[in-house]
Amino acid sequence: MTQNQNIYFYHKEEPEISPKLHSLCELANKNGFTVVNNTKEAHIIISFGDDGTFLQAIRNTGFCDDCLYVSVSTSPRPGFYADVALQDVAKIMDAIKSDKIEVLHNPTIEVTVDNQASFYCLNEFSIQSAIVKTFVMDVFIDQLHFETFRGDGLVVSTPTGSTGYNKSVHGAVVDPIIPCMQITELGSLNNNYYRTLGSPFILSDNRVLTLVVAKEGNEHPAMAMDNEALSIRHVEKIQIKLSGKKIKVIKLKDNSFWEKVKRNFL
Repeated sequence: MTQNQNIYFYHKEEPEISPKLHSLCELANKNGFTVVNNTKEAHIIISFGDDGTFLQAIRNTGFCDDCLYVSVSTSPRPGFYADVALQDVAKIMDAIKSDKIEVLHNPTIEVTVDNQASFYCLNEFSIQSAIVKTFVMDVFIDQLHFETFRGDGLVVSTPTGSTGYNKSVHGAVVDPIIPCMQITELGSLNNNYYRTLGSPFILSDNRVLTLVVAKEGNEHPAMAMDNEALSIRHVEKIQIKLSGKKIKVIKLKDNSFWEKVKRNFL
């Protein structure tokens, strides 16, 4: 990778970060990078924090698919997106400069609400009842009416998001080189009168998932994109598909997805 690249530092106002910003800027300049204050001028966006901060960094910088993203952990144990800890940030800069990195092209899902507003998610989209009542939706795969879901809700995740909320509700962990999205049920109702598939299922990258929300009793669904709530009332139809937008995330060559799975869960 060539030098003279612009770097933008994304961080929260945390005691671990603020006192070190000056030295981080000096370190970047020493390695041939220029620190900028505008994400539109950035070639590389470095997020300092946990995985949640990294997701916010991507959302708040507009899902820039022409930038490289880097996650630097400020906690003792790196998350799934972080390759280095804060005290080792020089390591990632040296790796970028010397081209000792790999660039992952992480897929995103595109969520369109009522044929109007569209949103991107790197990890997952979830929808569930905002009140203590069974949530009812008709689930379509392309044009096929697949099932009428009754229960708490659904989680739709990307492969990289499969280790998050999806896994906590017993979804499968999916290799991120597979372009797909996974649908996992939350508290589905299955008895002699109502029936859903009752297990997670995976759709390929050319499928479209459509959720038609029953009007009565579901006027205020609780929807979330990654780790942020989406406040839209009286939702009728939601279309979800794998988008053409991929987020380029820098990874050190000795830290694969499955090494991270083993480190975090085994």
